[in-house]
Amino acid sequence: MKRRFVPVAAAAILAAAGLANADQQISANFAMPVHVNAIVDESGCQNHPGPEISMGGEIKLGGLKARVIFSNNKKGTHTVVVLSKFDVTLLMAGQGIEIPKQPVLGGVGGNPYIYLQFHDGKGNDLSDEVLLGRCVQGLTVTADLLQDALAHANVHSEGCSNRKGPFVTLDGDLVLGGLHARFIFRNNVKGTHTAEDSRDVAIVMDGSKIVLPKQPSRGGVGGNPLISVQFLHGDNSPIGEPILLGRCNQL
Repeated sequence: MKRRFVPVAAAAILAAAGLANADQQISANFAMPVHVNAIVDESGCQNHPGPEISMGGEIKLGGLKARVIFSNNKKGTHTVVVLSKFDVTLLMAGQGIEIPKQPVLGGVGGNPYIYLQFHDGKGNDLSDEVLLGRCVQGLTVTADLLQDALAHANVHSEGCSNRKGPFVTLDGDLVLGGLHARFIFRNNVKGTHTAEDSRDVAIVMDGSKIVLPKQPSRGGVGGNPLISVQFLHGDNSPIGEPILLGRCNQL
């Protein structure tokens, strides 16, 4: 597996100006772990100009969480003290996306060797080539990859002056980068007379969006605290640093 690490970029954008407790939007680019279970079948191994392959299966996403942090400065210092925090699950780890079964017509006759390689649709390979063999039937191919993703979360707060407040609610969406499978047909694995052709299958289209449902409000601490939000992977590992939104009554 080739790992490609995407720099994390996070920004807080004011969604409405001049209003107290207006929603704010935060975003982060990151590399989401995905697990691919692909089932490959082939027919017409001796056909000209080549065999026909069909591929289906499922991919499972790595999950996404958000951590809401309530903090304050120690009086007379610049030291930030965390007063309270809580995590919400925006996308369950293991959520599946079905790979629609689709045929691929090979371009090399003579029962060629078949290889499979995953890429992002923009020329960036996500895995090495895997030799499937000749005339494969019911072959299961698994791969653990990192897929580009962009998370957006809308953050709403209210009850800044409440003794047990404020209360924070999150929702948003997740935009996925492309995920493709490249089938490579070669009629010889050695020598100088190898004929080669390839075909591409789109598993996830670039820009595909998953809606992240609204999470129930959760309370923090009183005293108009500073509010920050940090994205997390499904295994609770951090995605970048916490994003400071400001005091509750300034949002």
